[in-house]
Amino acid sequence: MGDPTGFLKHDRELPTRRPVDVRIRDWKEVYEQFDPAHLHDQAGRCMDCGIPFCHNGCPLGNLIPEWNDLVFRDDWDEAIERLHATNNFPEFTGRLCPAPCEAACVLGINEKPVTIKQVEVEIADRAWDEGWVKPQPPLSRSGRKVAVVGSGPAGLAAAQQLTRAGHDVTVLERADRIGGLLRYGIPEFKMEKRVLDRRLDQMRAEGTSFRTGVDVGVDVTVEQLREEYDAVLLAGGSTLGRDLPVPGRELAGIHLAMEYLVPSNRVQEGDLQKAPIDAAGKDVVIIGGGDTGADCLGTAIRQGARSTTQLEIMPRPPEERPDSTPWPTWPLVYRTSSAHEEGGERLFSVNTKQFTGTAGPEGGSVAGLELVDVEMVDGRFEPVEGSARTIPAQLVLLAMGFTGPQRAGLLDALGVDVDGRGNVVRDAEWATSVPGVWVAGDMGRGQSLIVWAIAEGRAAAAAVDRSLCGDTQLPSPVTPTSR
Repeated sequence: MGDPTGFLKHDRELPTRRPVDVRIRDWKEVYEQFDPAHLHDQAGRCMDCGIPFCHNGCPLGNLIPEWNDLVFRDDWDEAIERLHATNNFPEFTGRLCPAPCEAACVLGINEKPVTIKQVEVEIADRAWDEGWVKPQPPLSRSGRKVAVVGSGPAGLAAAQQLTRAGHDVTVLERADRIGGLLRYGIPEFKMEKRVLDRRLDQMRAEGTSFRTGVDVGVDVTVEQLREEYDAVLLAGGSTLGRDLPVPGRELAGIHLAMEYLVPSNRVQEGDLQKAPIDAAGKDVVIIGGGDTGADCLGTAIRQGARSTTQLEIMPRPPEERPDSTPWPTWPLVYRTSSAHEEGGERLFSVNTKQFTGTAGPEGGSVAGLELVDVEMVDGRFEPVEGSARTIPAQLVLLAMGFTGPQRAGLLDALGVDVDGRGNVVRDAEWATSVPGVWVAGDMGRGQSLIVWAIAEGRAAAAAVDRSLCGDTQLPSPVTPTSR
């Protein structure tokens, strides 16, 4: 424990976000550099508590008190070793994870918790800047070939672990670039893609192979896949967006969130001069109050939307942790992302009754949507009488989450069992109902956090390695039944 009284001397502090009127004119990350002296103080707030509940909050089992202490002592190179011991990609989680570890921080019982996430990303970025992150190719090869289908965080984590265990690993991705939603779902202002690309360069140097533009089950048959590889790990994610079947849904200008975010991110990659779905000069309504909705919000603002409104059917959460979500559980509180700071209106306890539109030769375009306030009655949302009104909207984005993995193609061809939610069933060893096929991440778990994806990728890699070699030295941080 670096400073026994650090949590008494220093308040919680985070880096400053760039001024709104500056950052909405570009797509760079929103945070300014954090003073190393301030980070030293923040790491010193870690209490070295007897039972670090932050471990319980983090599916990866990150050794948080250890690397907080190492940062306080300015032992940065050892800090990144401790961080990499449990997390393949701390520069991803330090930017994108909502930090359930901080919600479980013991200091958070009666004070503001330790800035765990900020210390994490600062360790990772400094390690890259100092050249401490180097390829770790295996000392020997097993002669076994493994296919990882999907290149999101679960697939990448599993691929890196299996490559380092000595297997010949090929990651198959149907998009034209590696990264999954890290590449095309996360806007540049949340994570610049240089952060992803440098990690992929490390993986290539270690021996992982990447094949893009391969839709497994279509471009490569299941029979070819099974014949060429000794093991197959499914890590394709939960990709089917939840739709909203109300009157007027057929109008032009209403899109699922990923139909909007993917081409918008392609503009930043240099593939497109302008996004085919553009918010410039439009009244934009985003249905869904989560992170994906906030990503749509920040994107629409940068594209020059005339107005933005984000709708949420649930009531506005309280400012402070309620009794219903006590420490160390994840608290249901009102949160404001960087995108929410940038403009727009947020409406809670509202439901969409229908979309209204203008007539046109191809069926018309959306012009507005009719809302109604709702309240919970006997566990159901009931409309509030006399609250219906219409707001303008020439672009509507549906960001209400995902309903499961795509069945057509790979999963149907493999014949794997799925559960009632449409997710791929796996046993205690991450194996599907088809011999030689395993599953990790959202495809088996359902839509979840990046830390769960990486943790499941690491655990499934250990299971595959154990099946191929009879034993494994790879860590297995979670089980398929973990929550």
